[in-house]
Amino acid sequence: MKNKKIDSRLRRKKSIRKNVFGTQLRPRLSVFRSNLHIYAQLIDDESGKTVLSVSTASKEVKEAGITMPENMKGKTGVSFSVGVMLGKKILENKIESIIFDRNGYLYHGRVKALAEGVRNAGVKF
Repeated sequence: MKNKKIDSRLRRKKSIRKNVFGTQLRPRLSVFRSNLHIYAQLIDDESGKTVLSVSTASKEVKEAGITMPENMKGKTGVSFSVGVMLGKKILENKIESIIFDRNGYLYHGRVKALAEGVRNAGVKF
């Protein structure tokens, strides 16, 4: 028996990817979340390359000493911090706006916290 949750996410992912396409000037921010970590990468779909990526599993995030907001705890707070770090990297690469690809996940919890972190860093969606 197939997992209905995974099937539903993949169906939503297909629907989203029909309309979302990243360019060099406005790359696509793709989010993947596992039980332990959250991964975010900026993708240029025209050339098929990843511009930059940040995740909770990377060394630079662990060394940076992630600071969480007071109202967010646990994995949600860590996701917010990853979003802020990603936003700073995006601005360093002189990219002003992006397209957000939630990858079929509901815009809630860790995915929403990551998006808010990127917005707080000053990147436009």
